[in-house]
Amino acid sequence: MLLFLILLPMFGGGISYIAGRYSRTIRDYLADAVCLIEFAAVISCYSLIGTELFIPGVCGLGMKLKLDVFRFIYALIIAFMWSATTIFSREYLHSHHNRNRYYLYVLMTFGSIMGVFLSADLFTTFMFFEMMSLFSYVMVVQDETHEAQRAAQTYLAIAIIGGLITLTGLILLYAQAGTLDIDELANFKPEDKTALYISGFLVFVGFSAKAAIFPSHIWLPTAHTAAPAPSSALLSGLLTKSGLFGILVLSSGIFLHDSYWGFMLLVMAMITMVLGAVLAVFSINIKRTLACSSMSQLGFILTGVSMQCFLGENNDLAVRGTLLYMIGHSLIKLVLFLCAGVVHMNTHKLNLNDIKGFGKHKPVLMFAFIMGGLGLMGVPFWNGYLGKTLIHEAIVEHIHELSASSELIIFQICEWLFLISGGLTAAYVIKLFTALFIMKPSQDMHQKNIYLSWHNAFILTISALILPVIGIFTGTADRISIMGSSFMNGPEHHHIVNYFSFENLKGSFISISIGIIVYFFFIRKLLIQRETYIDLWPEKLNIENLFFRPIIGIILPFIGALFARLVDLISAGPVSLMLSNASRIKFIRPPEDTDFGYYHDEEKGDTISSLLPSSLAYGLITLALGLLFVLAFMIA
Repeated sequence: MLLFLILLPMFGGGISYIAGRYSRTIRDYLADAVCLIEFAAVISCYSLIGTELFIPGVCGLGMKLKLDVFRFIYALIIAFMWSATTIFSREYLHSHHNRNRYYLYVLMTFGSIMGVFLSADLFTTFMFFEMMSLFSYVMVVQDETHEAQRAAQTYLAIAIIGGLITLTGLILLYAQAGTLDIDELANFKPEDKTALYISGFLVFVGFSAKAAIFPSHIWLPTAHTAAPAPSSALLSGLLTKSGLFGILVLSSGIFLHDSYWGFMLLVMAMITMVLGAVLAVFSINIKRTLACSSMSQLGFILTGVSMQCFLGENNDLAVRGTLLYMIGHSLIKLVLFLCAGVVHMNTHKLNLNDIKGFGKHKPVLMFAFIMGGLGLMGVPFWNGYLGKTLIHEAIVEHIHELSASSELIIFQICEWLFLISGGLTAAYVIKLFTALFIMKPSQDMHQKNIYLSWHNAFILTISALILPVIGIFTGTADRISIMGSSFMNGPEHHHIVNYFSFENLKGSFISISIGIIVYFFFIRKLLIQRETYIDLWPEKLNIENLFFRPIIGIILPFIGALFARLVDLISAGPVSLMLSNASRIKFIRPPEDTDFGYYHDEEKGDTISSLLPSSLAYGLITLALGLLFVLAFMIA
């Protein structure tokens, strides 16, 4: 059954592609049916929790799958979100081209990410992780505009480079531990951790790239902005969580309760959390704002992961907070990106100056956005509040443990960065709400489609209603987080949390107050002039253009070319000498063929390559020597 959950969407993608060549309507409904059947199949797997499946021979090491509570929860969320976005896509993509291709690769990505979350060893995780990265490329480049192609180029480059680094780390990790099984790796405790830190960090690099953790976050703002809104919801809500899945395997297993590893995560979390929030405050594009918001929220989640390392056996709050924040963020971004999709499919614009006032007199859109916005802000009685409160309490708990320690000031600063980032979240949510539902509509804004079909209104309403339901029924949320905590090796004893105590409400109140102040005294004063949003973020202050593109586009190709030239110089001399002498021997060179093994330019009368002969034999020998040289270099 576990294999069925992976293969059904992939098989369905191929069938929908074939059907689409004959009927668009059949293709659309077939894609919807595949997602709904998958959703039902996941629900039916509840009785199979605890099941494992091993298929030997797959890519040498075999494929190992497992279903526990954590994996079941995320398989359910994946199936629900994919069903919602696929149904929504029928109207959203109505006037788009290449829809056959879109549905094929979206469903292939569906099966791949299901494989990531059902994987029981890191080799299986990596295999499906790379498939997911390649298939999801099409989700980014779908519109084929210049912006989409550039964003997809960045996305693919980060995915491939990150994947190669992760593969290197997995090879080193396998050499040390003799296994890549997730449960067995948790019990691997070498005496000297130096080599383990190196291999663990290399594995972390690839997963953090997909999770959009600084500094490999650069793909996220551009990819989310360029991709269709349903794809953005999946990229933000789910594909980034596949990266977090790998980080959790490392942090809650191999480096369980390791404070050095936790400190590395904490530094990256703080930078990601604050930088993402600042970028979202300055952005004047609705989808880019939500994309930068996702980056910031992933920093919040990574903070929870890092606190698991610091708190050791007392990390119950951090473990449960991490899980609830992951679930909450996935569902919130589904709602908010679909809201952005409603705006875009009606106006074909994303700039706040072009879409301001669009939401007036649109109650379904307003309701859905308010639910998503309040959840993202961490307002009490909404789902985002639960995870944010638990992670904040985990920080406070560790501060109390430190008492007068020299590390105390570090975690006090982290707590305030956590609260301030929450305040910036409230500020940009208020900014988006004001632009869409309060400001006067732009005069040149023309709606080109119907506002919202009944089935998409239903999808949006149901998705939005889930957010306060989870936030109100905190007991159910606690039971889910406790059951799912075993994946992160959480403790057996659990804290009783009163979410609505004064101490817990105080953190939310501080963040919301900061957000209101930032909105009225910074955004309203500096970023809005005469009812027009001003983009004050320096265009040159772009880490992708300043750092990554020169490295990927100039430095790495230069190093590769230099390496190739060195191989050529090392191998060319002996090979050229050998071939030039061998060509003079008659039994090697046929006497009737004076040009054996050489290519001449008949018009110019000279050899194309004046330095070295150009022949099939020469090329093959050079290739062989080059491969041997590379192999020797890798072994060394």
